[in-house]
Amino acid sequence: MFTGIVEELGEVVATEQLADAARLTIRGKLVTSDAGHGDSIAVNGVCLTVVDVIDGDSFTVDVMAETLDRSSIGALVPGSRVNLERAAAINSRLGGHLVQGHVDGTGTVLARTPSENWEVVRISLPDAIARYVVQKGSITVDGVSLTVSNLGIDDESAADGNRDWFEVSLIPTTLALTVLGTAPVGTTVNLEVDVIAKYVERLAQRG
Repeated sequence: MFTGIVEELGEVVATEQLADAARLTIRGKLVTSDAGHGDSIAVNGVCLTVVDVIDGDSFTVDVMAETLDRSSIGALVPGSRVNLERAAAINSRLGGHLVQGHVDGTGTVLARTPSENWEVVRISLPDAIARYVVQKGSITVDGVSLTVSNLGIDDESAADGNRDWFEVSLIPTTLALTVLGTAPVGTTVNLEVDVIAKYVERLAQRG
């Protein structure tokens, strides 16, 4: 379980394609400082398991085919910057919201509108998860816990097939310390909706 508060901007230093998976080596001195085999680290919002720790500042993870297909992890290459967060401790503050690290879908950065003190980012919303997203609700974008500031529907279908979109407002800290701060229009991002919404839907269906 995570909180969506990015601890460190890491860097992919190596990738290896396996038969039905991929192995990534990622540099992140802070999250690696107390990491060991079997620990969980969220990489751009995807919960991955540490296989090895290298030289005290890097770790390797194996990513199965399903994760590669359902997230943007498969597009990472050496030099890619990534958001990193260690699993939350029971006694830690919940600075964001409950994040599982299980990607529900991907969106595309559609627009960026800078302001004096923040920047509004518009992201396409897959039809399959649009019903879980509400204005002022929580959503995780590439592992960052954010509040939905606006929702809308395009008059015509977007290039990626998703007509729904949502907006988030990024404060200077988020702009400076996460990959979303510099993600250009057209970037694919990982999305995880608030798990509470999915539980409520499930309970309502069975009621």
